[in-house]
Amino acid sequence: MRLADLDPQQFVEWFRHAAPYINAHRGRTFVVAFPGAAVEGPRIDGLIHDLAVLASLGVRLVLVPGARPQVEQRLRRRGLEPRYAQGSTGLRVTDGDALECVRDAIGEVRTRLEARLSTGVATSPMAGLRLRVASGNVITARPVGVRDGIDHLYTGEVRRVDAEALRRRLDDGDVALVSPLGYSPTGEAFNLSAESVARAVGEALAADKLIHLTRHAPLRDADGGPVRELTPREARARLDAGGLADDARRLLHSAHQACLGGVGRVHLLDRTQDGALLLELFTRDGVGTLIAPEPFESLRTAGLDDIPGILGLIRPLEESGALVYRPQELLEEQISAFTVAERDGAVVATGALLPWPAEDAGEIACLAVDPDYRGAGRADALVRRLEQQARGHGLHRLFVLTTRAEHWFRERGFEPAAPEALPATRRALYDRTRGSKVLVRDIP
Repeated sequence: MRLADLDPQQFVEWFRHAAPYINAHRGRTFVVAFPGAAVEGPRIDGLIHDLAVLASLGVRLVLVPGARPQVEQRLRRRGLEPRYAQGSTGLRVTDGDALECVRDAIGEVRTRLEARLSTGVATSPMAGLRLRVASGNVITARPVGVRDGIDHLYTGEVRRVDAEALRRRLDDGDVALVSPLGYSPTGEAFNLSAESVARAVGEALAADKLIHLTRHAPLRDADGGPVRELTPREARARLDAGGLADDARRLLHSAHQACLGGVGRVHLLDRTQDGALLLELFTRDGVGTLIAPEPFESLRTAGLDDIPGILGLIRPLEESGALVYRPQELLEEQISAFTVAERDGAVVATGALLPWPAEDAGEIACLAVDPDYRGAGRADALVRRLEQQARGHGLHRLFVLTTRAEHWFRERGFEPAAPEALPATRRALYDRTRGSKVLVRDIP
């Protein structure tokens, strides 16, 4: 699709919404792992262009490509059958002949990526962009050895990552390419899984993000819907529950361990979805599954910097008559009374507790949730948070005035009351022309 075919206003709005993410990702270190299948066929162009976009926006990129289909192809040409351990590892058993195929396949993948990343013709999205790709022996490996009675021969595991060498390359502005081949101090070469190399590199660099492009994403819930976010504890529970295919289980286990090992966030993306990298990184909700050590969304006390976000939520409700108009000057005065739900840097819900201590009561005011985020319990979470604050103030009663949400509050234990039930000072401010319903609830 040509830019001229896009709706101009939609493009402008998307670009404006992407700006905070562009700023947030600049100078960050991302490790991107993808299987050998991703560099075959027409999809490689989209992947390369998206990686080039990230590099041009100042992201420090480490690429870890796999080479399984390329290895399998070479084995078949030699009339050899691939061998995989059926025990706990599920890894390839790499004998001498297979190791030759591994070396050849990894060399082909590396050369193909280097060539594509060097493209700069005028008709390419990479026009004018000069990307330097750096690779080398930054992985020290050791043999997997005998597991479950199976000698894995030249199949290895990561022993050490030369993080300092990688950092120097990233500091020089290079895109680092780390192949799944490691060398032992005795000079032997070992076949490694790209997944384990990506995790080891991410942990060694304390990467901000480890991104897996895989056919096992996004994860699905019991109803088949996409799982967008998991904490490490939730990921562990999914692993313990079973039911995952072997490859998906190993990937989730690796993501779980990477989070515990110091990687900021792990993203699992569908490698077949065009533009998955950009959609995940430059939109609020993304398209994959995120595993992060801390909750993706948090409740906190508002500050002055949150005023634009709060105004963006409450102004449409004021215009519709659902909320009474609140001048920005008053909002600035009362900002410490507001709580906000922040999602990836954006305010998606807000509410305020206005104490009336002389009457032993607190008012819930300005409860608002972004229309795109309603129905997921955010308003309930805000009310619980405001109730905790009221309890901390030593208050024993909550009240709310509403024109549209009477039944919502009644379902949460609030009871209808007459305006005379309001604190005297607040009652003097009651606007009878609005006809707001008054609801009250005792705080246990």
